[in-house]
Amino acid sequence: MKTCLVYRDRILPASEQAFMRRQYVAFSSLKPYWVGCHRDNPPADMARAMRIIGEGHMLGAMRRLAFRQIGWRAGQAVADLAPVVVHAQFGRGGALALPIAMQLGLPLAVTFHGGDAFKDRHYSHTFPPPIFQRRWRALVDYAAVFICVSEGVRSKLLERGVPEQKLEVLAIGTEDTAPVRGPFDRLVFAGRFVEKKGLPILLQALRILAQQGLTPSVVLAGDGPLRAAMEQQAQGLEHVVFAGWLSAQQLRQQFEQAVALVVPSVRAAGGDHEGLPSVAAEAMMCGVPVVASTQAGLDEATLGGGGLLVPAGDPQALAQALVHVLRGSERSAMGQAARQAARDQLRASVQSARLEQRLLSLI
Repeated sequence: MKTCLVYRDRILPASEQAFMRRQYVAFSSLKPYWVGCHRDNPPADMARAMRIIGEGHMLGAMRRLAFRQIGWRAGQAVADLAPVVVHAQFGRGGALALPIAMQLGLPLAVTFHGGDAFKDRHYSHTFPPPIFQRRWRALVDYAAVFICVSEGVRSKLLERGVPEQKLEVLAIGTEDTAPVRGPFDRLVFAGRFVEKKGLPILLQALRILAQQGLTPSVVLAGDGPLRAAMEQQAQGLEHVVFAGWLSAQQLRQQFEQAVALVVPSVRAAGGDHEGLPSVAAEAMMCGVPVVASTQAGLDEATLGGGGLLVPAGDPQALAQALVHVLRGSERSAMGQAARQAARDQLRASVQSARLEQRLLSLI
């Protein structure tokens, strides 16, 4: 098999392990080999196909610094792997992998996930300019394709000056799992506790529901810099549980009893918002309806009748949608529609095979 060099600067944060690796599950002609500058809790089975630049060398830290800042010996660091194509994860990963691709004369594809396209600070001129800003124009010129996880990401990169012919939408798939069984008695949120996730809006909506006598169990799975503030805002909502990070199996157990997954995303002050939350695809594949905001990276076509969209930042509208799924008789039909939409559009095996064929076409 030929080698596809997969560049991710941090290999591999726990929050990324599932959706990152799913992109390569159906590869049959290309062998993914992970390369980066930081070891960040990679799964044990990745050890034989992973390289941390400079690791094991007495001057490893200096080599990594020189590699990242000026691309020093970038190609030499991986030439022995004989890669035929480079696939970089995130825009900044593309900027860091650019010297590798250029020095080895390889085609470069970059997947943009959301914040890397939407955050204004990445594209604002600052001094001294960070690596991404210094290499952005060269990345646009050299990269063969920018793979966008949603139409919203594609539109934003078009605004950023990426030629339309270099932009393609390819959502990240999820595993085809069995549908959930119930009984359904809770609402579930899963994600990092950061501004763009819209947790304050969800908590406001839950207070509106409580005023109407609706207090279903609510599981908030995740963690992050806003957790303490969210716990304080949730005081008095005794039916809300902060569950912390959950494993894939633990999250599946929550889906087993979920009336709906709630994705109340907003546009953050710096422009950041969702690409396509992988948890939404996972919930839909399980047959869980999704109640999402219009900033969640989802649209009516993706939901396929398997959920509801509400205006972002509107707790009243979110509360009304939650009343609909909690009191309505459509939960079963919506769950079936969600699963069918996910199987049609978001199966990992299908999306991974499409990615491999696109990378092969660049060789």
